[in-house]
Formats: sequence, C-alpha cells, structure tokens
Amino acid sequence: MSSDFLLIQRIKKSDEDATEIFVRKYYSKILKYCYIRVRDNGYAQDLAQNTFMKFFEKIDSYTHYGKALNFLYIIASNECNDFFRKENELLIDDIYMYDDISDIYDPFEKNEIKREVEEALDKLPVEIKETIILFFFQDLKQKDIAKILGIKLSLVKYRVKKGKEILRRYLEEKEI
Repeated sequence: MSSDFLLIQRIKKSDEDATEIFVRKYYSKILKYCYIRVRDNGYAQDLAQNTFMKFFEKIDSYTHYGKALNFLYIIASNECNDFFRKENELLIDDIYMYDDISDIYDPFEKNEIKREVEEALDKLPVEIKETIILFFFQDLKQKDIAKILGIKLSLVKYRVKKGKEILRRYLEEKEI
C-alpha cells in the first residue's frame, strides 16, 4: 500500500495531521507548475491553493489508483486553463482603461536567459506548452503526462519532440 493511499484514508476520516502532511508533500510541486504556467507568484499561489481545496472538496468520492500527484496536476491544469480563460476575457477591458499599453505591465526584473526561455515557451501552442512544462519543469514521465492530460502516450511523445524543435529553433534565433 502506498503512503498516499494511507494518507488519503486518514484525510477522509478528517485527520488534520494527514491533510497537512499531504499538502506539504505536494504543495511545492503544484506551486511550481502553476507558476511556470502563469508566471505570477501571487496568482500561482492562489491557483495552487484552489487545486488543493478542490481536491479536498472531492476527497470522499476520490478513488486512489496510484499517484495522487497526477490527479493534483489534472486539477491544477484545469485551474490554470480557467485562469487564462478569465484573463483573456478581462484583458480586452484592461487595454481600454489605459492610454499607454506599457502601463498594464509591471516591470519584473529577470535574468536574460530566463526571460528568453519564457518567451520561447510562449511561442508554443497551448497543448505542447503544457506537455513541455510537465516533462521538463516537473520532471514527469511521459506515461504520467499521458494520464494527466488524458491523451495517448504517442501524442505525448510527439508533443515533447515538437516542443523541443520549436524551442531549439527559437532559442537558436535568439542565440542563447
């Protein structure tokens, strides 16, 4: 029996210690995933917290099939997708509120390489970007990514390969 299975059984019995252990075990991974997706620490923290809240809201109906982390990634992915959907709806309104578009952005200093990699990630189609984030930044196995995204392993392999090609081309153009 896995330690997650035992923790989840304890959580279902309202064991607060088990809940805290579970959150501590996975919070940093979910936060990192959300941060890479939205690139804002405040929003990433909110999305990570929402992920755990949704997980615990549904804990009584949760059936453990192996890796609770994979299920958390599914929830986090949906949270990030919802965030972007809402952001896109608000962005049009935000643009009209400012005379100068540069007022919308709060300059955030980053090192040059990090900025270039983030720029390159933004060039990827959404599906490929998500696969690349899970593979390279979250160090997940391709079979786990397939389960998280609900796609075939062959499609994950294709997306990783295609993502690498696009990133390599873009970064070579930028001479990184």
